[in-house]
Amino acid sequence: MLQGLQAEHASLRAEPSEGGGDRSAEEDRRSAETLRRIRGFNLKPREVRDYLDQFVISQEEAKKVLAVAVCDHFNRIRRCMEDPELREQEYTKQNILLMGPTGVGKTYLMRCIARLIGVPFVKADATKFSETGYVGYDVEDLVRDLVKMAGGNVELAQYGIIYLDEVDKIASQPTAGGVRDVSGRGVQVNLLKLMEETEVNLYSQTDLVGQMQALMEMQRTGSFRKRTINTRYILFIVSGAFDGLVDIVRRRVESAPIGFTAERPARERTATDYLRMAQAQDFIRFGFEPEFIGRLPVRIACDPLSERDLEAILLHSRGSILEQYREDFRGYGIELDVTREAVEEIARRAVGEKTGARGLLTVLERIFRDFKYELPSTSVGSFEVTRETVEDPRSTLKELIMRHADSQHDVLRSDINRFLERFNRTHGLDLRFDDSAVEALVEESLGSGRTIRALCEDKFRDYQYGMKLVATKTGNRTFVVTAEAVRNPEGELSRWVMENYPRAGGAVKGPGSAGG
Repeated sequence: MLQGLQAEHASLRAEPSEGGGDRSAEEDRRSAETLRRIRGFNLKPREVRDYLDQFVISQEEAKKVLAVAVCDHFNRIRRCMEDPELREQEYTKQNILLMGPTGVGKTYLMRCIARLIGVPFVKADATKFSETGYVGYDVEDLVRDLVKMAGGNVELAQYGIIYLDEVDKIASQPTAGGVRDVSGRGVQVNLLKLMEETEVNLYSQTDLVGQMQALMEMQRTGSFRKRTINTRYILFIVSGAFDGLVDIVRRRVESAPIGFTAERPARERTATDYLRMAQAQDFIRFGFEPEFIGRLPVRIACDPLSERDLEAILLHSRGSILEQYREDFRGYGIELDVTREAVEEIARRAVGEKTGARGLLTVLERIFRDFKYELPSTSVGSFEVTRETVEDPRSTLKELIMRHADSQHDVLRSDINRFLERFNRTHGLDLRFDDSAVEALVEESLGSGRTIRALCEDKFRDYQYGMKLVATKTGNRTFVVTAEAVRNPEGELSRWVMENYPRAGGAVKGPGSAGG
């Protein structure tokens, strides 16, 4: 059942329309299908958890809590669609607060959930927003962006997901001199309105295109119809590292009577343990408004990723960054094999980056940077990455290239043929290199480190003009180049034109030309 849902959801995700206004028939079809799935939502929390397991390693508690919250939310939407009277009942949304260090999978979790359900998804950084009336983005733009992601379909957008990262950065802190904190309390208050229930105008005051569309509609119909979207069923997820919160919770917990709080001794508690123990009073001390934190009832602390977790990400997660590198090399016809010892060393180094799963990309880029640059121009068709490769990639690469040096001549000859095919197809001529020219180009490429393509395009960049000049007079379009033309291309081209331009009939007498 879940596999069928995945395939269906992958093909029917709502995408933004080009103009953000009129929708195409295809967008309407996809929106209708997504709405149909929401009306028939029947996923169970364990099924959502199983889906997330394919992509996100570790974070078992987070996946369980998210699965329950999301299923509850969309089951409520489905039931309200079936029974309009249920809409009138009081409803408290299970908006979600994700806490934890960077790179542990917070954003990826939410993207996967949005992809599974098929609803529009918008992600933004909380630090770019300001209080209404100040320079910066308005939080209502998040809702407008959701409409764009729904292809302009307001009905679909009202069931979307808004994800706001780095929300800990908008905690309101006292400022010197009584200066107003426009990135703190004011932003929280405006977000609070969205998270509860409000009507958002689809055209912002700074949206000139939207204002023009509204004006044209008023001229056409004789009345102004205010377009809005209700946020009642938009699910809000906010996240952040919350480093400062750990100290606040630690002070409260460790000042409590012995035996009153702890499940484990204080010396054994981790930062994640303290985040899990956070209460509303801690968030308020941290700088959140009571009403704001009260609208985030589902609070999840994500675990930092261990070395074993990073190994599992490389080996088992769908969309693994290591598999992406394999595909990158396959694009050049090169197969990549990585030993288990190499994976362990990559994970060990990634932990040292202290950026979670993002550290894997940093380490892999360092390892493969020169391989990606050099190997596509060699005869190497496959190579193995060992622990030694991870420790000293440049030495391994140098040794690999030396092992294939004997076959490098064949690669360069193939590059010469590719240049000739491209040149002749572009200019409608028949340029050829004799054996001496081929060997001269190969030797120069090996000696200079320049590619055959760069050498040929530099040396023969004007040859089409001289060749066409001769061809116009003589009717001959076949030209054979020798090593002398490789060594002195301009001089040979000039001599060639001067000697052959007056002639007519027969083969062209160029540098090494046939019949010369």
